[in-house]
Amino acid sequence: MKVIVVEDNDTMRLGLTEILRRAGYTVFDFADGPEALKYLQSNTAEILITDLRMAPLNGLEVLEKSRQIQPDIEVLLISAYGTIEDAVKAMKLGAVDFLTKPFPKEELVLRVEKIAQKITQQRQIEVLRAQNEYLQQELSYQYQSMVGRSEVMREIFRLIETVAAEDSSVLIEGESGTGKELVARAIHEKSPRKSMPFIRVNCGALNDNLLESELFGHEKGAFSGAIRQRKGRFELADGGTLFLDEIGDISPAMQIKLLRVLQEHEFERVGGEATIKVDVRIIAATNKNPEKLIARGEFREDLYYRLSVIPIKIPPLRQRKEDIELLVNHFLKKLNQKRGLQKRIDERGLNLLKLYSWPGNIRELENLIERLHIISKEEIIPVELIAAQLGGVGAHHNDWEGLPLDKALYNFEKSLIIQALKKADGVKNRAARLLGIRTSALYYKLEKFGLLK
Repeated sequence: MKVIVVEDNDTMRLGLTEILRRAGYTVFDFADGPEALKYLQSNTAEILITDLRMAPLNGLEVLEKSRQIQPDIEVLLISAYGTIEDAVKAMKLGAVDFLTKPFPKEELVLRVEKIAQKITQQRQIEVLRAQNEYLQQELSYQYQSMVGRSEVMREIFRLIETVAAEDSSVLIEGESGTGKELVARAIHEKSPRKSMPFIRVNCGALNDNLLESELFGHEKGAFSGAIRQRKGRFELADGGTLFLDEIGDISPAMQIKLLRVLQEHEFERVGGEATIKVDVRIIAATNKNPEKLIARGEFREDLYYRLSVIPIKIPPLRQRKEDIELLVNHFLKKLNQKRGLQKRIDERGLNLLKLYSWPGNIRELENLIERLHIISKEEIIPVELIAAQLGGVGAHHNDWEGLPLDKALYNFEKSLIIQALKKADGVKNRAARLLGIRTSALYYKLEKFGLLK
């Protein structure tokens, strides 16, 4: 913990400094107030100890001005001429303690130790409060265990076991809904950092100004609406893991700022000058192809290599359809336990689900199973109901029965797109939402199936 000593008597100042350094504190000493305040303009400190009777600024002025620069600094005043009136005025200005000279060195160490304990407790409370602000949103979301028996998923599980013990940056690639965050959480939970925070930020959901404030925090008054100092997610994740979701969506300007933090492990809050150092493991994720972004000049190559020390690529659900039955049964088991039922999907229903292309991946499958579980009145969820929920086509397999798998999938996906367009009255962005895909992806499929008009 850093302590600043302001004392115009050289012997007293050096004595205070030596006592505190022996007690384990980092101490910077100054012979007058202006020099100490100048230091605080560009550096942080937790505790300031100042004499009362000094020139050109007295201790009360140093107290007031130091707290204007750094509102959370704790100030201890010392004086050989202290009065009750001085002590009361100091407390009103925000001093944490008042100590009258002469005093034994043990008394000084004890007073500073109590202040340091108070600061530590306040920090812990503030971090917990701020973490709760961020994590409260996630309490309603029920994170699922990763499920898969396909070889590609077993390989990912093995990779997680290997990389969790390391501290290198990880870049997880995969389409939306494939479970990138689950992989990130699994790495954190199996790592030596598991008892420390796991902090998430969706980089694609915020503009540059908001993202900078979210990542690095801001000082009071840094911009309109900044009514108090706020720690950023890098600070909240100190000692733990920071998960940067949709990293491919950040602007070139933010990429430069992020690269600097990854290289130097330090940053400044928005509107602040003090440099903050952190120990954070970075796990990033993107649903875009980084190599294509780099080729188009939309993503810095040096940042990509910083992030992807360990790359993990999660396949879309359509490429691991042998996991569909396992996932369906996993979701059904949870829903049955929650609602006290015994609903299931038979072989015909499972085969139908395996024919679908799942553009929304596991998230789309989970949502469908929950919807079917709610609306089905029967213990065995009817295949006709499944087909209707997938777009109202193929209840009797007319469009793909007897066809090779690739042709059957082609016909089924085309039918679903046609049905979605009908439901959306031809409005493509609405049809894309019904299908759970982006509008750009829908245009690609329309061209693929010869449906683009």
